[in-house]
Amino acid sequence: MNKVILAFSGGLDTSFATLYLRENNYDVITVCVNTGGFSEKKLKQIEERAYQLGSKKHYNIDAQEKIFSTIIQYVIKFNALYQDDYPLMCADRYVIAEEILNIAKKENAKAVAHGSTSIGNDQVRFNSAFLSLDPNITILEPIKELGITRDKEIEYLEQRGFEVPVSTSKYSINENIFGRTVSGSEVDENKEPDNIAYELSKISNDISINDKEYVSIEFDKGIPVKIDGIEYSGIEMIQLLNKKAGKFGIGSRIYTGDCIIGIKGRIMFEAPGLFTLIEAHRKLQQLTLTKKQQEFLKFASSYWTDLVYSGLYFEPLTKNLEIFVDSMESMVSGIVKVKLQPNKVEVVEYESENSLIDFDIATYAQKSSWDAQQVNGFIKLYTLGEVIANKRMKKND
Repeated sequence: MNKVILAFSGGLDTSFATLYLRENNYDVITVCVNTGGFSEKKLKQIEERAYQLGSKKHYNIDAQEKIFSTIIQYVIKFNALYQDDYPLMCADRYVIAEEILNIAKKENAKAVAHGSTSIGNDQVRFNSAFLSLDPNITILEPIKELGITRDKEIEYLEQRGFEVPVSTSKYSINENIFGRTVSGSEVDENKEPDNIAYELSKISNDISINDKEYVSIEFDKGIPVKIDGIEYSGIEMIQLLNKKAGKFGIGSRIYTGDCIIGIKGRIMFEAPGLFTLIEAHRKLQQLTLTKKQQEFLKFASSYWTDLVYSGLYFEPLTKNLEIFVDSMESMVSGIVKVKLQPNKVEVVEYESENSLIDFDIATYAQKSSWDAQQVNGFIKLYTLGEVIANKRMKKND
């Protein structure tokens, strides 16, 4: 029998894929790549489910810190929001694909598989990663290839004696270290989601309209390293800020954007910790980077964000841009104080040894190291082109 390495979450699609591939003469090895959102109990249940379905071997891989070091740190450095809204919560797919290929190499398997359909973006992200990293790998996509509906998947499993848990949620929910995405029901209908859709960014019952909390975040070369003076790992920082900012209702948005395959998609998502870090980091950049650096960064960020969203994480330009931003971020170190209030995060103080504010030269609107004659000469030359152009316009009139 042929070996196939299946990206396995224990849900309906990957449960169907496990059984279908096994019945089509494949030795199925399942791999659950934990990118956040899985408890130890849940991981154990996923493993038990895999073996019940006939998996020959199962792997649980914790990839959370890898995601932070390879992707999330650059989401922060680039202030990366796809179409100015979406914080690339889909980007863990590339790490999942890498880990699947690592197991394929270890197990000497020539095929990999996943549970994507022909409709969404993940089919592009998974397959582009697989083909970029191993052009000779065979990719099996049972759900996509069969064009099967979820009802038919359930029927297939139940006919073979496998119980399919009935979801009690009216939403389709995905969770990873970035946060949560919610779709289905009124979200798909362009209506406001019900309050039960929110979890990470639901205002706590003990928070009043006038409540506030201050949080100090320290960055080292663009990477967050401490909260309130205490050092944390990147994952720990996001988890802690999810709680601190989330209880104030910070970090959720309803987003409609352009999918890879040319359609529009609408989701609600929650990422309180990530949004707080991006806002604090952006303000520190304003203090430590020049105007031209900030202007070019917006262009580079837009390009990097689009590449990562659009299934091109392994395009060489992606890494080129990361090298560029690493160079720029060498100056982005300091401490940022944010104020958390209901539905609002605001940077109120910051300090950095690399600040481009030099009090010996000037204090804005207060004092300067030049006199009136010098600045008048500057203004005259600075506006000379504008003066000449307006003189010509008046002459032509």
